[in-house]
Amino acid sequence: MNESIEGLPSSFRDPSGFLFLDQGVLYRQVNRSYREDFEHFVKSGLCSSLVDAGLLVAHEEVDVPPAESLECFKILRPDPLPFISYPFEWSFSQLQDAALTTLAIQKRSLEHGMSLKDGTAYNIQFRNGKPLFIDTLSFEKCSEGRPWTAYRQFCQHFLAPLALASYSDIRLSQLLRIHLDGVPLDLASRLLPFHTRFRFSLLTHLHLHAKAQTHYADKPGRQVRRSVSRRALQGLIENLESCVSALNWKPPHQEWASYYEDTNYTGEAFRHKEQLVGEYLDRINPKPGMVWDLGANTGRFSRLAASRGMITIAFDLDPACVERNYRVCRQEGDTNILPLWVDLTNPSPNLGWHGRERMSLLDRGSPDAVLALALIHHLAIANNLPLSRLAGFFGELCRSLIIEFVPKTDSQVQRLLASREDIFPNYTQESFEQAFRRYFEIRAVSQIRQTERTLYRMERKPL
Repeated sequence: MNESIEGLPSSFRDPSGFLFLDQGVLYRQVNRSYREDFEHFVKSGLCSSLVDAGLLVAHEEVDVPPAESLECFKILRPDPLPFISYPFEWSFSQLQDAALTTLAIQKRSLEHGMSLKDGTAYNIQFRNGKPLFIDTLSFEKCSEGRPWTAYRQFCQHFLAPLALASYSDIRLSQLLRIHLDGVPLDLASRLLPFHTRFRFSLLTHLHLHAKAQTHYADKPGRQVRRSVSRRALQGLIENLESCVSALNWKPPHQEWASYYEDTNYTGEAFRHKEQLVGEYLDRINPKPGMVWDLGANTGRFSRLAASRGMITIAFDLDPACVERNYRVCRQEGDTNILPLWVDLTNPSPNLGWHGRERMSLLDRGSPDAVLALALIHHLAIANNLPLSRLAGFFGELCRSLIIEFVPKTDSQVQRLLASREDIFPNYTQESFEQAFRRYFEIRAVSQIRQTERTLYRMERKPL
């Protein structure tokens, strides 16, 4: 490989090609071994059909030096994505929409004489509020009688975690963080309630599928591959569509999911806070291209940044909040917000082969500005994080910070202290300002009306 070119650590499993960076620009090399499939993909009209439908990332062929010249057939430059997220960070409906998008692409592929050879959820990203397939090399010519090669992978990456979330516990979808190749079907089958065996689609695609996998696990040469007609293959995809669409997760009434309805803010106080956050966002110069809203709840304040044209990643540790946020985004057509399920005290680490295949949260990009509203008291009191550590974290993360300090006398902090001893003598506004002044210049301070809360706008000091 050319020494000046950096191959992406996540792109090495497919012999058809790989992604690489050259001077900060992302390219995809198409290898000679994929030439026949790629030409059919383009000439059949499938590529343009998917791109025009907003299902596949667009690309252009470019004339740049290849990463590996002996293997190279073509170099593509895909449209850039603002942020890379992972399936275990998505809400239930995000994973469900990603699954349905994958199946829609497979149906359209069959109409053009092709089929998806990969059913991994990592081939989906969210852009402009919608799932988008990003792997241009995942398509192969469809041979008559051949079964869908990505069927097992689809069931492990999509159907199993969705079924577990729907019938058992939403937290079981976090198994995707441990099992990067998808939730093993035998594990999903054991964790699902027995009554799911009486639902034909789950019986077929999960329970019997898992049993077949277990039966043939030590008999690789004895598994019988039956011929599958094109009509039967289409029926399989339609059945999977019905199965995935029928799954549902209704967020329970939880304390923080209903935070905006159950708070000590008066209407006037809330409006004043929205006004201040909007004014602070407008004063940031240069205008942020990307904002991270940490502890976004259901995204009320994320929308203030998004409405100003800022790409906004809305993080929250409560899956109910993230689910509600995504449903609102989908309903209202919010294209600048990406809700994600992330615990800041245990964010996504580097994962996979050599610890580099899936990047940590902080390695996937840095925001220009951060919103940290009604967050610090949760981290400092509920999670015992010293203010000095919190200030250091934000100092490394962003250049502009809009942050709220909530004193101990606030009713929400009192709720946190109700079930534990107050061992936080240094949790004071004076200590807060002292800790953050080490990394930031405080540009504006405003008391939120009819509350004891204070809002700050800070700019990072020159490094």
